[in-house]
Amino acid sequence: MIEEDVDAIIRGLEKDNISFEDRKVLVTGGAGFLGSWICDVLVKQGAEVTCLDNFASGLRSNIEHLMEKENFTFVEHDISKPIFFDKRFDLVMHLASRASPFEFEKFPIQILKANTLGIWVALGIAKKHRARFLYASTSEVYGNPPASFIPTPETYNGNVNPVGPRSCYDEAKRAGEAFVMAYRLEHGLDTRIARIFNTYGPRMRAGDIYGRVVPRFIEQALNNKPITVFGTGEQTRSFTYVSDEVEGLLRLAGIEGLGGEVVNIGNNKETTILELAELIKKLCNSSSEIVFLPLPKDDPLRRCPDISKAKKLLKWKPKVSLEEGLKKTIEWFKYYSSS
Repeated sequence: MIEEDVDAIIRGLEKDNISFEDRKVLVTGGAGFLGSWICDVLVKQGAEVTCLDNFASGLRSNIEHLMEKENFTFVEHDISKPIFFDKRFDLVMHLASRASPFEFEKFPIQILKANTLGIWVALGIAKKHRARFLYASTSEVYGNPPASFIPTPETYNGNVNPVGPRSCYDEAKRAGEAFVMAYRLEHGLDTRIARIFNTYGPRMRAGDIYGRVVPRFIEQALNNKPITVFGTGEQTRSFTYVSDEVEGLLRLAGIEGLGGEVVNIGNNKETTILELAELIKKLCNSSSEIVFLPLPKDDPLRRCPDISKAKKLLKWKPKVSLEEGLKKTIEWFKYYSSS
C-alpha cells in the first residue's frame, strides 16, 4: 500500500521534472509519520538521504526497510543539541517535532526545543553548506481565525493564545518561522516554509488514542468502543491524505525560484469532526456509539486553507478523497493491529 503511494508521488513529481536524484538531503524527524514518507520518496528517487531522529515520537519500524539501502544513512540524535556533519548537504528538511495535541501538556519543553533550539541547529547546518532549507510549520500558527479569514490565506497573521494549553506548539512553530526568516535575511539562505494542515494516513502512530483525531477514531471504531467527539462535533478540519501532503512538501522543496515563500499545503474541503466520526464508523462497519466530551480550551473552531498559492507556485492540489484515504488508513491500522 505505502509503496504504491510512494510510486504515485514520484510520478507526480517527475511529470513536472522535479527530481532529487544525486542530491544530498538531511531530513530531521525522518523516522516520524511525514518524515519517513519523505525519506521513502527521496531514497527511491536516488537522493543521498541522511535521516536524523531520536525516536521521541518517530518509530524505528517506519525506516527499518531503508536501513540497508546504500543511499540511506540513519543518525540517532536529538536535533535540539548541536551536531556537526562533514558531508555536504544540498537540502535540509526540518520536520522534527511532536505534533499530537495530547502531547502538548506532557512534553511542552521538548516541543519548544525542537522548534527553537532544533531549528537553530538545523539552520546552522544549512548555513554551513549553503543548503536549501524547508521548514515544516503548521496551520496552528493561525490559531482560531475569524470567519472572514476562512479559507485562511498565508497573509493572515493569526489569533493565538501565547499562554494557553496549545502555546508550546503554536508559539514554537511561529518562533520557528521567525528563525527561518532571520537566517534568510541575515545569511541569504534559500528557505521555504510549509504550513501543514491536518494530515493522516499509514504510519500515524497506533495507540495515539487521546491525540490525533483520525487514529483515535479508527482505533475506537475497529474495537467497537465509544468514539469520543469533543464539543458538539461541529468544529471543522481539512484532512489531507499523506501522499498528497508529501508531494506538496517535496514540490515546495524542489522547485527553483521559491526562496522565501510561505505556502499552505492542505486540503481545502472542510469536514466537521462529527462527519468524520460517522464516516469512519461506517467504513469500519463498527457498532461504536458516538459520545460527546467537553471541548478542550483553545481548540480551533474551523480549519480550512486557502491553497491558491500552492496551486499557482507548486502546480499542486490534493487528489485523494477523504473516503479513499480513510479506507487506506483503516486497512493499514487493521494490518498493524494484527501483526
